[in-house]
Amino acid sequence: MIEDDEEINVQPNAETEEQTGLRNGFCKFVMAPICWIKMLSDEMHWSFVYGVLVINGVSQGLGGALGRLGKDYYLKDVQKVQPSEAQIYSGVIYIPWIVKPIWGILTDVVPILGFRRRPYLIFSGLLGVISMLLLSLHEMLHLVLAIMALLAGNISVAFADATVDACIAENSITHPFLAPDLQSLCELSLSSGELIGFLISGILVHQIGPQGVFGLLTVPAVLVVSVGIFLDEPHKPDFAYHQVFQNFLDACKALWTTLKCPDIWRPCLYMYLSLAVSVDIYDGMFYWLTDAAGGPSFSQETVGLISSIGSVGAILGALLYQNVLKNHPFRGLFFWSQLLFGLSGMMDLVLVLRINLKFGIPDYLFAVIDRGVSNLVDKLKWLPLLVLSSRICPPGIEGTFFALLMSIQNFGVISSSWGGGLLLHAMGITRTQFHNLWLAILIRNILRVTPLCLLFLVPRGDPDTPAPANDVLDSEEAALVLDDDNVELVSLLAPN
Repeated sequence: MIEDDEEINVQPNAETEEQTGLRNGFCKFVMAPICWIKMLSDEMHWSFVYGVLVINGVSQGLGGALGRLGKDYYLKDVQKVQPSEAQIYSGVIYIPWIVKPIWGILTDVVPILGFRRRPYLIFSGLLGVISMLLLSLHEMLHLVLAIMALLAGNISVAFADATVDACIAENSITHPFLAPDLQSLCELSLSSGELIGFLISGILVHQIGPQGVFGLLTVPAVLVVSVGIFLDEPHKPDFAYHQVFQNFLDACKALWTTLKCPDIWRPCLYMYLSLAVSVDIYDGMFYWLTDAAGGPSFSQETVGLISSIGSVGAILGALLYQNVLKNHPFRGLFFWSQLLFGLSGMMDLVLVLRINLKFGIPDYLFAVIDRGVSNLVDKLKWLPLLVLSSRICPPGIEGTFFALLMSIQNFGVISSSWGGGLLLHAMGITRTQFHNLWLAILIRNILRVTPLCLLFLVPRGDPDTPAPANDVLDSEEAALVLDDDNVELVSLLAPN
């Protein structure tokens, strides 16, 4: 009898310990990111961490997601342009990301009033505020001025991104043990911002319209200005401005010497062609999903929700690559990712031909699956390109050359967008005519697998194979870049 009483008394204590353990585990789960960010702030400076969170998470992530859907509906419903024209304009708006190395070099070698970062951040934020206010307050802005305003908004984001990337590179050099943490901070803040942005973008476009969304985008721009005001940066008033031109010449000479190496230009050519040939017809699909008489006729909220759920596919793709595929040879990865890229595009064909309805799969569910699979495959295709880019960078100009490689890839993305616009125009696809959309999708999917014929341009090795460009620059040329006066050129990094 006494033993039974003891068992009864012990049971509540066991339950209490289990509940306490769960509560402590939940608290650790919630507090771990906060403690991590606090650790980074203590090791470096709170203003730097604040700048990374604002520019990567709020400006690029949240603002980029809101701006993407706002831009789509603005061109379609306010400017009333054709799908092919919208595709071309999207490429034009993306041009600032091609010349991102120029923004980075400017912040590195041309200080203003003794500061290399703060004035450029303030300028970027003010440019974003002005461009977004112009789009939001003018009821019917001329198309040319609207494209220029959207272009200025992208310059604002790209310039700020190049500036904070340089700050990240500097802190990675001074705090090498925290370099992985800084990259994780960038990726997590960017992914979280995009997820939240896509989740609320459709609701906001429906409630306040695309121009109202542009008005809201002044908030991230104002936060970028605040980063420029609070950023902790040493003041160096005595700068030899007469050396700026020589610094540019030294950087160009080192880049040209590197690009002449076959082990360098061949992968660069593959990177560009693999992206450019895979034409993008996103705007044609977007118009069909929202406006076509026999299409799904998705609302703004639905489009935003599909994008937010689809972004989970990109996260899964990154996890799959990190945990399973990162050590595989480049050629094998590019072969399968490019093949899957073409096959995944067939899901758009199934949706447009309404085959999914014959199998009882609703449009919304199939569109979510389509977007998720496409984002996953796209991430599997993109990440090996980033790894290959970092692998072929020669020592001494790693940052500058990596930024150049990202510009080459961004130019491939723009070429893909322009090629898609020409394809939509050739197929006669307009705001009301979608009869040949299935054929455009089929042509796009065939073009997506053509880069398989170019795999001979890719090195046979894997990420652990010694880099082919270690001896591209001789010691004298490398010293030009690594000299104390030119060391800033190394600190250019490109976005994800």
